[in-house]
Amino acid sequence: MDSGDLVFFAAVAKFGSISKAASLLDTVQSNVTQRIRRLENELGVPLFYRHGRGVTLTPAGVQLLPYASQIDQMMDEARRAIANEASPVGQLRIGSMETTAAIRLPDVLVDYAAEYPHVDLCFQTGTSRGLLEEVKERRLEAALVAGPIDDLELISQPLLTEELVVVTAPWFVRPLDERPAWVTSPTQVKIVVFRHGCIYRERLEGLLIRQGVRTIKRMEIGTLDGLLGCVRAGIAISLLPRSVVEPWARADKLAIHPLPKGQGLVDTLLVRRRDGFVSTALSCFVDKLQAAFNGTAPGAGQVH
Repeated sequence: MDSGDLVFFAAVAKFGSISKAASLLDTVQSNVTQRIRRLENELGVPLFYRHGRGVTLTPAGVQLLPYASQIDQMMDEARRAIANEASPVGQLRIGSMETTAAIRLPDVLVDYAAEYPHVDLCFQTGTSRGLLEEVKERRLEAALVAGPIDDLELISQPLLTEELVVVTAPWFVRPLDERPAWVTSPTQVKIVVFRHGCIYRERLEGLLIRQGVRTIKRMEIGTLDGLLGCVRAGIAISLLPRSVVEPWARADKLAIHPLPKGQGLVDTLLVRRRDGFVSTALSCFVDKLQAAFNGTAPGAGQVH
């Protein structure tokens, strides 16, 4: 099986069009069609349904696509490894949790872009679980996620430790019984969280379950500002790093509820594939992270 044919297949699958794939690959449509037919003949199954609006994947094509995409990404990684230079150049794909991106990374990104203008820095946010999958599928070179991580395919490097706190509207008061103030009802509590895969969400749900809450109602919000706005309005409670919510608490817009000693601590980790190539661009980015975080993480050091 020709790896080049798989690259052509992945491009057609991505765009659902022979002509758009040909434009992306800087070739003619007949070449793309020939490559796809050769691959189909070799496998003995059709990979696309042809119709007037373009093409769609057959069940066999759906099965093949993850392998073809990974080969395409590995070939791109190999090209970057061979062309790697002392000065950072090329594309760098980094991911981060929404909270870390909002509080910890703005100055790092600005500083990095100014010092290394020849690096095309592509940055995305997501949940820890989602970002881990992006790294494993080689769509991201590295990502900042919440730990702990137990995956043999990945290397994790501690960068800093955050304190998680429950946040509520400022007028929440301590109940008369022994429940924490953030357990608004012994039967039902409403929380506002990022989508499934967020480690902070999982920690908050675990806290409520241990407090005996029988029903947890969830609101999913895609942005940090939206989440904090819902908490401030008293619609729901949440669990976030103290560094994120302290400015709001000082302005009396939120109330912070610390957790018992040790229960609120969570490590922020930089994760990458164990077999992944570490470009000069990535190594320099990690240097910027460590400088910004003042080397507070245990074991902080060079990426190998």
